[in-house]
Amino acid sequence: MQDKNTYKRLAEYLIENQTKFYRLAYSYLADREDSLDAVQDAVCKAIESAYGLRRIEAVRTWFYRILVRECLDRLRARGRERSAPSGALDAGYYEDPLPQDDSLYRRVQGLPPEVRTVICLRFYEELSLKEISEATGWNLNTVKTRLYGGLRRLRVTMEGEKSDE
Repeated sequence: MQDKNTYKRLAEYLIENQTKFYRLAYSYLADREDSLDAVQDAVCKAIESAYGLRRIEAVRTWFYRILVRECLDRLRARGRERSAPSGALDAGYYEDPLPQDDSLYRRVQGLPPEVRTVICLRFYEELSLKEISEATGWNLNTVKTRLYGGLRRLRVTMEGEKSDE
């Protein structure tokens, strides 16, 4: 990626999709400030490494890969750090995009990180299985296995709840 037009298109893509990026980061981190920081850091990394983007058409999966890695890095770092309690910060422009009391949301958050990644990218961000494979670096069959296994787990837990009622 070397011409000015391509940089302009990258900037437009990042600006147009910032809400989607925040939603994805929030689905991982479940914290408003941490999610905003993750998106900001991913955008900075994308701009710094834009020279490595060979085709602007691949920007979607290329950027999602950067953002997912940033979120996973932050999750690993959480084990070593303590963050401010949620609610300790003033509300800003971005609201929590996913309702905390939603039982499906809680179930998705309870899935293993690899499975949760595939489900969030597929259904929240509407990426194809091939795009998820490219964004995560996982084999397409691995993506399919994680998606269908995760959906099966969600269905079983939801059916179990219905039979308890």
